[in-house]
Amino acid sequence: MSTKTKSASVKLTSYQILVIILLALTQFTVVLDFMVMSPLGDILMKSFNMTTKQFGLTVSSYAFSAGIAGLLTAGFADRFDRKKLLQFFYIGFILGTLFCSMAPNFELLVAARIVTGLFGGVIGSISLAIVADLFLLEQRGRVMGFMQMGFGASQVLGIPISLYLATIWNWQMPFLMIVGLSSIIWLLILFKMKSVSDHLSIKSEHNPIKHLWNTLLQKEYRAGFTATAMLSLGGFLMMPWGSAFAINNLHVTETQLPLLFMISGIGTLIVMPFIGKLSDKIDKFILFALASIWLTVVVLIYTNLQPVHFSIIVTLNVLLMMGIMSRMVPSMALVSALPKMQDRGAFMSINSSLQQIAGGIAAATGGMIVYQKNKFSPLENYDTLGVIITTLILIGVYLVYRVSKIVKLRTHKNTL
Repeated sequence: MSTKTKSASVKLTSYQILVIILLALTQFTVVLDFMVMSPLGDILMKSFNMTTKQFGLTVSSYAFSAGIAGLLTAGFADRFDRKKLLQFFYIGFILGTLFCSMAPNFELLVAARIVTGLFGGVIGSISLAIVADLFLLEQRGRVMGFMQMGFGASQVLGIPISLYLATIWNWQMPFLMIVGLSSIIWLLILFKMKSVSDHLSIKSEHNPIKHLWNTLLQKEYRAGFTATAMLSLGGFLMMPWGSAFAINNLHVTETQLPLLFMISGIGTLIVMPFIGKLSDKIDKFILFALASIWLTVVVLIYTNLQPVHFSIIVTLNVLLMMGIMSRMVPSMALVSALPKMQDRGAFMSINSSLQQIAGGIAAATGGMIVYQKNKFSPLENYDTLGVIITTLILIGVYLVYRVSKIVKLRTHKNTL
């Protein structure tokens, strides 16, 4: 294939761009629903008189239910039109978020988070399967970069607006905002997205349980599952306690908190398209390894931080988010190259499940490591989390290297 032909083959069509926008919007709402728990953490703990262990449970309950849902649907994920599957789980996610806004106490809030996780936790894997079906490997770095912008956008727009609404009215308002926005996006998917069903024409295992088991048994796939699970552990250990640490340890005010998340999100939005394009041009593993070194340094500094000027806190948060996202884009692009087309739905569901379950374990563990003497006192042992996280980051470098090696060997064989 000539350079000119290859260049033309990786150019995005107008419909592909539309799909990216729709998937990014779904990611925005699902990520916001999950991410908003961290900035609302201090408000929720004080409103419901929750301990750090209880708040860790509200985060981990979503993650565990999302993980279980992914495993239960993995065997069926390649037997349906991916668009219809996306619509089904998205409407369940909307209802679960609505229940969250109606929770009158800690126990029912946990129950509502479980319902939301059962549906919302599967949406990411369905989106990744759609990306793997519709986009070439040479395009996926850009696509992952734009989809991950939903993460940044949730911080630039969603989280500051959510915190503002929670401050002006009550903590329920952010969830109601997500319900309204998600309902509009669901209708756009219904009328604008085409069927995604090419995988149905490929012969695959008819028995869902056997299909799930055969997917789990493949050695190459397990390398991807392990790498993804490891990447989740660090983020879930640190993220739930972000607002509590900022307010109670770094003395960030409640009016400064939305600005902190907004500026961090802007930094993410700026860097994501650049990282996406870069990961399509240079070795994805090298980019991941460099970002991991960057993140290790920033995590150790931030988790040991004492009260400093607000600008320093903002700068470190921006650097932190840049490191996290610069690892996520190349690693997800590599992992998405592992499954065959007929296995993608099952692979992505299992991958997402293990990611969520690992995250749930990390959130619950984090709640046992950090603690507060009372709801207004500083968060203790946050620096301990920093040491654990950096260790996990280094292990993750080795695991992603294994995935990169498998992808390179397969690509080399296909070119022979």
